[in-house]
Amino acid sequence: MNILSRNPTQRTVYAILFTVSIGHFLNDMLQAIIPAAYPLLKEEHGLSYGQIGFITLVYQIAASVFQPLVGNYTDKHPHPYSQISGMAFTFFGVLLLGFAWSYTSILTAVFLVGIGSSIFHPESSRIAFLASGGRRSLAQSIFQIGGSMGTAIAPLLVVMIVLPYGQRNLIYFAAFALLAKGVFIYVGQWYAQMLSRKKKNKNKEVVFIPQLSEKRRWMAIGILLILIISKYFYTASIGNYFHFYTMHKFGLSENQAQVYLFYFLISVAVGTLLGGFFGDKFGRKYVIVFSVLGAAPFALALPYVNVEATAVLIVCVGLILSSAFPAILVYAQELLPKNLGMVSGFFYGFAFAMGGIGSALLGWRADHTSIEYIYFLCSFLPLFGVFAIFLPDLRKVKKNEFIK
Repeated sequence: MNILSRNPTQRTVYAILFTVSIGHFLNDMLQAIIPAAYPLLKEEHGLSYGQIGFITLVYQIAASVFQPLVGNYTDKHPHPYSQISGMAFTFFGVLLLGFAWSYTSILTAVFLVGIGSSIFHPESSRIAFLASGGRRSLAQSIFQIGGSMGTAIAPLLVVMIVLPYGQRNLIYFAAFALLAKGVFIYVGQWYAQMLSRKKKNKNKEVVFIPQLSEKRRWMAIGILLILIISKYFYTASIGNYFHFYTMHKFGLSENQAQVYLFYFLISVAVGTLLGGFFGDKFGRKYVIVFSVLGAAPFALALPYVNVEATAVLIVCVGLILSSAFPAILVYAQELLPKNLGMVSGFFYGFAFAMGGIGSALLGWRADHTSIEYIYFLCSFLPLFGVFAIFLPDLRKVKKNEFIK
């Protein structure tokens, strides 16, 4: 049967899930070349750690502020081809980054890439939800693993394509943006036909709302936000400063430091997929507890070990911590099922914002203390995972039907 003729409410549409995951791979790879190029930009433009952190903050603000707005709008007015529009912003942002001649032009470039990301994530997350066939954690993890793999491969591509030849070679990554547009055309066709079929048949969507008091519902959302702050402050310390940390503490070369960052990022990709499988099997709450709190022993030990043990511990942290966000996002979608786009946009946006704020604060602190102190400070962040114990187990909560 042609994939475009399948009803996503009846079965898991793996072809769409893997295709939108490929789109996520390309989108997040293009985002991840920004931090991967930080050592080069720092040297060529004479930037401080604080300025590096502010670059991330500008990108993350652009990628976060607009996401809930986009999600809320597309809840009411779905746009099957919106990802193509988002990729146009990313395309021009990558080109400008390659030609950037000043700090201001670098900030403008990353702002454009951030806008592209803010358009991409809410609708793509909704598509993954609709194509899940009920296996929501698995679907969200398949979607997320594409982004994680893109983030992981970016440092290696920067090492091969950019570092030996200079900043100008960043423009070659714009070709990946053009490839992504082709991927999004296919996904958009499926989504457009699904919307057309729904409109033609005038089907009403039934959603199931957990029977929770407003107090418990907002308490759960507050806990999820605390966990996102903890996770994304910690991952900001790794994604933006880990290569500087290994170069400074162990005397690694720039290329060697990028490989150590790759160890973390590839473990994130594997952990994301495992988290989706276990989330459907054992429940989102328990995956959230384990993925944040379970990373604490390894994070606490990281500042005190040698270079070989650092590689092992950073892989353990990546494997465990990475399963948190897919479980958090699906938990939030099930908590507020009437507003999938808004919820997805808000949580993606909040996560991106916390990553940006964390990067800026950590960069400022590193300038006033040391890069090693940052890793000592951040090692305590996974302990906030203890709050996840107080989340309601939605599998055991009664639900009301709601006709949307």
